[in-house]
Amino acid sequence: MVLRGVGRGVWQLFSYPFRIFFLSLAVLSVFWIPSWVAVASGPLTLPLALPGYYWHQHEMVFAFLHAAIAGFLLTAVCVWTGTQRTHGHVLLAIWLVWLAGRVIMAVGDGLPGWLTAGVNLAFLPLIMADAGWRIWQARQKRQIVVLAVLGLLWVMQLGFFMRPQGAFIDAALVLAMTLMLVIGGRITPNFSMAWLRNHGLSTQGIRIVPALEWGVLASMGATLLAVLSGNGPAIAATALVAGAVSLTRIVLWRGWRVRSEPLLWILHISMLWIPAALWLLAGSAAGWWPATVWVHAIAVGGMGGLILGVISRVALGHTGRALQLPRGMATAFAAVHLAAITRVAAGFGVIPWQTGLGIAGALWIAAYGLFLVRYIPILTAPRVDGRPG
Repeated sequence: MVLRGVGRGVWQLFSYPFRIFFLSLAVLSVFWIPSWVAVASGPLTLPLALPGYYWHQHEMVFAFLHAAIAGFLLTAVCVWTGTQRTHGHVLLAIWLVWLAGRVIMAVGDGLPGWLTAGVNLAFLPLIMADAGWRIWQARQKRQIVVLAVLGLLWVMQLGFFMRPQGAFIDAALVLAMTLMLVIGGRITPNFSMAWLRNHGLSTQGIRIVPALEWGVLASMGATLLAVLSGNGPAIAATALVAGAVSLTRIVLWRGWRVRSEPLLWILHISMLWIPAALWLLAGSAAGWWPATVWVHAIAVGGMGGLILGVISRVALGHTGRALQLPRGMATAFAAVHLAAITRVAAGFGVIPWQTGLGIAGALWIAAYGLFLVRYIPILTAPRVDGRPG
């Protein structure tokens, strides 16, 4: 009976894309980060497909982000378009492609480079195809920008495998920021306004300005081209502008009004890491500080924080539960941002690199470990309202 119950719980993970991919990215976070710290510090040697530094870059930029994209997009696109969810054996097959990439990257030393690249490059096109045909059928032109960013992200992943020491990983992070600005820019102010209305509070002054929406895309596109060109002054100039436009847009959402709701302040604070990272990128392009500063600002604070906030909310809403954060998750939200602050401080030399790496890693593991503890029972159980999924 116990084994039968476990089997049902495991198969429940494949009833909706958010279940298996949110669980997978959290497990990846908890195990891959200490593995990287141990590899970087020296006590652990793994038969990695790429040198340790490049393995870490690929897994945290592409593998982690791709799982978040798959879980969110394949779930949200069904709601956007009113189509049947991807589930069951089809979802299992898609997830196995993602998992195969993690295995080959971790133990693929000595395997042909084309095989490693091919397995990993197969995943994102599957997500784009699944979401793309739904968007096409529903004629939702508004979503095309999301697919375009994902297509460019795939090109950067291809470039990374061809030349990992090039600018492709930085360009991928710029695209990650762009995706966050597009999707986060839709859900953050709208979720906040809905919460304010539900609590009888005014939404006056919260603004979504169409010109700023286009300004974000234009300035981020210019930053992407500058990063790919490797021209320092151009990178600094475009990143400064993109940061200013992004910050203006975020401030107009008046995030301080929802400071009492962790499911909302985590989104606003995470979004603020984007202009911070862009300005740090400008400074690194000018030679004022190491590039690792802006990279970890966006990877840990921006991506790590926004993904943790979104998956915590989506997992509640799409299992029919009230949007009431499980106990300890506010601490997890704080931990991921403390991890970002610590890692950035280590990049600036404020604290020793080894110490900063260890503390930031422990805080990251605590944040996503808490998610696993609180959400595994949610992700593996049927919806509480009896609906499918």
